[in-house]
Amino acid sequence: MADTIKDAFVFLPRTVTKEVRKNAYIYCKLRDEQFALYDEYAKRHGMLMKTLLVVNVLYYSKDGMTQTDICRKTFQSKQTVNLIIRNLLGGEYVTLTEQEKNRRSKTVCMTESGRAFFGDAIRHITRAEDKAMSMLTPSEQEQLLSLSKKFTGHLAELIKQESKEE
Repeated sequence: MADTIKDAFVFLPRTVTKEVRKNAYIYCKLRDEQFALYDEYAKRHGMLMKTLLVVNVLYYSKDGMTQTDICRKTFQSKQTVNLIIRNLLGGEYVTLTEQEKNRRSKTVCMTESGRAFFGDAIRHITRAEDKAMSMLTPSEQEQLLSLSKKFTGHLAELIKQESKEE
């Protein structure tokens, strides 16, 4: 294992050039800018970004979903989702219903009060995302999705490798 950041670069493949590092930086900066846009939007509507993500999936889930499903769809931890759900329960924005097959598992559903409270904000952000995507040609959309998926896959694999090296 490398002792310093400088030593770590010795292990990088030869294909990691100065230009590659610059492009990775720019791509990650753009991703961070998108996160900041969502964060600022959520705050404007009185919530944290992670709450916005949970509220968004619940708003569009007609039959509700389990907390496990919410974790899977929002890429958040069980603890984070549980805390958000408890806060939403306190505001009477969601309900929890035991599932018949597995009583330990509960379905989280947005209440009418929750739909009314969050509806405008969720519909607006969804329309903005859809409109932004529509401003790209079908070919650009395909490229954006394909390359983002590929980059994410590579990144996930490389991050996992670090765990294996320790």
